[in-house]
Amino acid sequence: MSAKDGKKTRKPWKKSWKMTFYSVLIIIVLAAGFTAYQGIGIYNVLDNLQKSPGESRFEQFTQTSYTEPPKWEGTERVSIAFLGGDGREENSNGIARSDSILVASIDPVTKKAHLFSVLRDTYVDIPDYGKQRINTAITLGGPNLAMETIGNLLGLKIQYYVYAEFEGFKSLIDAMGGIDFEVEKDMNYVDKADGHRYDIHLKKGMQHLDGDKALQYVRFRHDAMSDFTRTERQRNFMQAVATELQSTWNLLRMKEILESVQDYIETNLHVQDMLKLGQLGLGIHMAGSAQVPAMDQLYDLKVGGASVLGVQDEAKVHEYVQELLQQDDSLNNEDKAGQEGASAGSKDSTGSTPGSKPEDRKNRS
Repeated sequence: MSAKDGKKTRKPWKKSWKMTFYSVLIIIVLAAGFTAYQGIGIYNVLDNLQKSPGESRFEQFTQTSYTEPPKWEGTERVSIAFLGGDGREENSNGIARSDSILVASIDPVTKKAHLFSVLRDTYVDIPDYGKQRINTAITLGGPNLAMETIGNLLGLKIQYYVYAEFEGFKSLIDAMGGIDFEVEKDMNYVDKADGHRYDIHLKKGMQHLDGDKALQYVRFRHDAMSDFTRTERQRNFMQAVATELQSTWNLLRMKEILESVQDYIETNLHVQDMLKLGQLGLGIHMAGSAQVPAMDQLYDLKVGGASVLGVQDEAKVHEYVQELLQQDDSLNNEDKAGQEGASAGSKDSTGSTPGSKPEDRKNRS
């Protein structure tokens, strides 16, 4: 049975909401670099995101021989892996598996950015460790091994990583002063874990969401379409947050925003790297996003009684990624918007197209 055929019976991934945080982190990294490039004094805060050996949660891996990520010179494609771990789920070595994996790949020439998500149960070859779930790579060899493993799957050179814990999401929204957002329906769910800390109680309508309420919104999946509708609302919320982050007010407050999340974030991005990203400015646009491998490139597999996702042909995955990198969905959206505008402009003041009969207008009212 293919993964596509079996997706209705598979247990939903409980933490898919966390992708929202990492999409927003992409905006933070670019905006932070931009504001630093413009001369705003946030260098020390940016430098704190790269932890010293004594502060790093990955200190045990600093002396390992895993492949160092390739150096980015500033003119070629740059790819950043965003790895999400839940501090409540650390294993025996104190490292949580990267249960959310995103890769942002940016072309500095065209300023096109693509965002790829990788399912945590994807069963791949981890250098020196053989076949395992891709989310375990970080626990075995730290971020360098995770970047190498993910890069091998996608056929991309990954230069940087950003690792974050999910509590940072609430801190981010609170540091922005909350966000105005329309909740499309009442949402209620009781989660007995962690002393009801993650219960969900939201009312329908436009409202100002603080960090706690925003976290409730992006987590909710208890409706007919479950993760499908949750993914859609996450994208909508991410777009609203990204827009708000790029406002002049939040650019001026970037130091404060970064300080609110710095305890939850670790990266190998130097300030100089962020400055190079900042030189690209905020003109970078999201040209597309996709799950990689695609569902028809995966199949259900049992390993030791556990369900994982096998990859049918990694060469075809590499081809698929290259095809996606050539696409620009934003151009299609602009064409669609232009067509809709032209259609609207062809209607008269009654809302009808010129030449329509009065009875036709009545029937449409």
